[in-house]
Amino acid sequence: MNIYITDGTEESFYTAAFTACTDTGCLVCSAREIQLCIDAALIRVAPDEEKCERVKRKLTLCDPHCLRDISLLLRRGWEGREQLALEYLRMIVKARAPVRDRLADKTVLAVRENCRKVTGEAHNFTGFLRFMEGEGGILYAPFAPDNDILELILPHFLRRLPAQPFIIHDTARKKAALYNGTACLISPADERVSVALSEREDAFRSLWQEYYDAVNIDMRPHERQMRGYMPARYWKFMPEKYIKR
Repeated sequence: MNIYITDGTEESFYTAAFTACTDTGCLVCSAREIQLCIDAALIRVAPDEEKCERVKRKLTLCDPHCLRDISLLLRRGWEGREQLALEYLRMIVKARAPVRDRLADKTVLAVRENCRKVTGEAHNFTGFLRFMEGEGGILYAPFAPDNDILELILPHFLRRLPAQPFIIHDTARKKAALYNGTACLISPADERVSVALSEREDAFRSLWQEYYDAVNIDMRPHERQMRGYMPARYWKFMPEKYIKR
């Protein structure tokens, strides 16, 4: 059995799919650690632009909208995402038509559910992302989403803050969107970045913590209710929960 190891990018996946689509019984994944079978042959796949484009053209002829489905699926923070994407791709090529409405098929249902989780988390973070003001007025927002959604939420903040320089830092994937008020780029970044906060930001954070302490009743803890309103995984970078005084 062949196991195609990608680098986690779309280009590498489509390059692997060029061969894996007709390689019965193979696996495609980007996981660093994988359980190998006795007869497994590892094939490391480097992105190949020509093969990638050929696969995309073929898929677009079958279903003009399937590339978006696969793109969302490949952003899922789950080790089986590439294999599921390959199975979905095979279905589309075999049918030579869209298959997303075949809800009786477990592959289609799995694709639909995983895409929903990606878009749902992206929607949540357009409201949950917290910016801090750094020295010089640059806004900084760290977050650690379950899925690779930085590129999905970026257009929202570019529209909301068209003239405001900001940095949105995905600490889980060590990359950041850097915007200077005119142009934006995505760059690799360390998991931990030291940001000097402005005096005004320190004052606002202290005021927010004081407000949170004032409305919170120690004798009537409501952690369960809070988790119902907002899952605990969103709390990590929220000042009302993690300010150290």
